[in-house]
Amino acid sequence: MVPLETEGQHNPWSREGTLLCSRNRRVEDQGIAMSLTTPETIRTLQRKLYTKAKQEPAYRFYALYDKVYREDILRHAWNLVRSNGGSPGSDGVSFEAIEQGEGVEGFLKGLAEELREKRYRAQPVRRAMIPKGDGRERPLGIPTIRDRVVQMAVKLVIEPIFEADFTPHSYGFRPQRSAHDAIDDIANALWAGHTHVIDADLSSYFDTIPHANLMTVVAERMTDGAILALLKQWLKAPIIGVDDQGKRRTVGGGKANRVGTPQGGVISPLLSNLYLHLLDRIWDRHRLKDKLGAHIVRYADDFVVLCKQGVEEPLKVVRHVTDRLGLTLNETKTHVVDAKETGFHFLGFTLQMSQGAKTGKWYPNVRPSDKAVAKITAKVTDLTRRELTCIPLDDVVGSVNRSLRGWAGYFHFRNSSLAMSKVRNHAEQRLRIHLRKRHKVKNWKAGYAKFPSRDLYDRHGLHPLPKGPGWKTAHAMV
Repeated sequence: MVPLETEGQHNPWSREGTLLCSRNRRVEDQGIAMSLTTPETIRTLQRKLYTKAKQEPAYRFYALYDKVYREDILRHAWNLVRSNGGSPGSDGVSFEAIEQGEGVEGFLKGLAEELREKRYRAQPVRRAMIPKGDGRERPLGIPTIRDRVVQMAVKLVIEPIFEADFTPHSYGFRPQRSAHDAIDDIANALWAGHTHVIDADLSSYFDTIPHANLMTVVAERMTDGAILALLKQWLKAPIIGVDDQGKRRTVGGGKANRVGTPQGGVISPLLSNLYLHLLDRIWDRHRLKDKLGAHIVRYADDFVVLCKQGVEEPLKVVRHVTDRLGLTLNETKTHVVDAKETGFHFLGFTLQMSQGAKTGKWYPNVRPSDKAVAKITAKVTDLTRRELTCIPLDDVVGSVNRSLRGWAGYFHFRNSSLAMSKVRNHAEQRLRIHLRKRHKVKNWKAGYAKFPSRDLYDRHGLHPLPKGPGWKTAHAMV
């Protein structure tokens, strides 16, 4: 029997869990926010699938495809994809073009017919290059809106099944779980004495997932051939990029492609999470936390192993499992640290064991990383540069506030006071400099007199960053 809590607090598909997930979505428009609340008919289906999967770990689901093109599921899938926004895919069709052309009703009706008659075919994925912090670029695959809606519909149906199998120490892209939950788990392990940390990094994980192995993992839980065929279509979809001459051409994917799931697709996080679940499953089934004193915490493809009895054996297990999965550890970025001597980085935070100034007792110090602080201060500097004095001040302050609000919403957590102070001081200084340039006040001292800190907030509307610690901050989704 499934414990009663699977129908309540610990079941992410219960009424309370679904509503919590809806509240965690950051949506400006109240009308859209209401539409993101999962309809009762879908929630009931998800609850039944989750409970069945939890009760029977070996059960393989065989009749799921007809749920994908249900009107309520396709409608909710559209609402979710629409709220996420994003640019058009390879066909150039935008949300506005759909709404102003055939209309949402016509669009969803046509999509349902294609799926019902099994005429649906995935379109090529548009490649976009996203700058990384180290100066390199990361490829992002952008499916068409049509494909994103179908992927979301499939996700609504199959995610509860796999969620029933995922382990407690996996946090990435899961309902009712966040990056902050993962950080808390790590901090608790550090406090319990697991202070030798394997900070692991996988080389190009999304680009190297073997399709055959991945589909084998999916097939452990479902035998519905139509669902499996959809997944294969998305894995094999051609990837369209732009060459040096500005011409579109195929740069990846296709029927011959045997590895990789492009980042950017709605279904990709679930599939990538599912494949690395094999590492979690091995860790649990062999009780490695008890046998080796090693606790693993994973957020998607980022994971750390916190060790209490030495790192040699746990690291050997990690290497063995990733090798069997056809994945590669990035040896230059994978390293072992003693958290009592130095910090390590995870999900934008720096974690380290520190001693209290008054008590001398060790505690897990969790703070925004220097890189995270440098990134937001550079952003604020860019948003307040001299060239922007010609645009309305409210627009400048509004842009700064959006960046500050988003940054603080994530990083105001645990021991964040010092970092908040640094960012707050920088924001005040940059806005004051901007106002001096705008009003041609050359003297620093005169600038402080004319634009005191109180006026920056009360008169000009600068967003005030929190001054206290982030212990009571609600866990935000990333």
